[in-house]
Amino acid sequence: MRRIIAIPLGDVAGIGPEIVVKTLNNPEIYEVCKPVVVGHSAPLQKAMKVCGTYLKINQIPAPEEGLYQPGTLDLIELDCPGIEKIEFGRIQKEAGLFAFEFIKKSVELALNHKVSALATTPINKEALKAAGVPYIGHTEMLADMCGVSNPLTMFQVKNLRVFFFTRHLSLLEAIKAIKKEDLLAHIRMDMKALQSLGVEKPKLAVAALNPHAGEHGLFGHEELEEIEPAVKKAQSEGLNVTGPIPADSVFYKALQGDFDAVLSLYHDQGHIATKMVDFERTISLTLGLPFIRTSVDHGTALDIAGKGIATSTSMEEAIRLAAQYAPVYRYDLLTTG
Repeated sequence: MRRIIAIPLGDVAGIGPEIVVKTLNNPEIYEVCKPVVVGHSAPLQKAMKVCGTYLKINQIPAPEEGLYQPGTLDLIELDCPGIEKIEFGRIQKEAGLFAFEFIKKSVELALNHKVSALATTPINKEALKAAGVPYIGHTEMLADMCGVSNPLTMFQVKNLRVFFFTRHLSLLEAIKAIKKEDLLAHIRMDMKALQSLGVEKPKLAVAALNPHAGEHGLFGHEELEEIEPAVKKAQSEGLNVTGPIPADSVFYKALQGDFDAVLSLYHDQGHIATKMVDFERTISLTLGLPFIRTSVDHGTALDIAGKGIATSTSMEEAIRLAAQYAPVYRYDLLTTG
């Protein structure tokens, strides 16, 4: 059964509208899901013009009334006064405000079980700030709207899945944050997250921090003092966890199928590993919400917005991944002890 996937239009001054119309011009998308756009027709029409694409916009009051067939773009249109005046390629507070409203409506639909998942387009942090939106990005918005305290970020490209122990910290602060108790808690959540995605008996690898996994203290003590104790404690609890494994090999092994996922210890460790496999098909997932959320892993690209040259590969992949996981996702596994 095809699930309904909501696509909030994002910051309409960026490439969001362009990658949406290009994506929904691909008939294959309609084979895997029912995509409904949450936004406004004006930026979509502008995007179709610059992309040389024509889709019939079908405005609907609710997701269940969509046609969901190639050649038609089903749209839940919000009231956005002045949206037609927003220019491509410029940070504008109105664009930030509208992007927030599109996300808020999409979350409302998901929480009311009108859609099964969200596949989000890019938003701009500066535009959000200019609009007075009190969130720095999607994850913070979604967590607050859903009443979730600590959602998990996971990247996927092909069959490589990567979790992040730390993300937006300096390298120095990320190293300081590696403590065995916190690492153990993260390992437990990662294993639950994999099960929530339908991986019944997950195998997780923990990446090392230092070269050669520290070489028994020769190149650092984090492995001996923090990482290994956390892994051993997880193993004693019956979790199929291995590590620390040197970062120059663990991601390759996971890509080959040795592990279901890797726990990366800091931002660039996992980002580089996934994006070197396939930059455009690296998709970000937010887990721990009552619904699946996938996202393109690129920004609003204001420098090329309105030129019709943005590729829709990442948007297409985000929708496919949302459609893949929506039928199996078990939120209850992430909320039980």
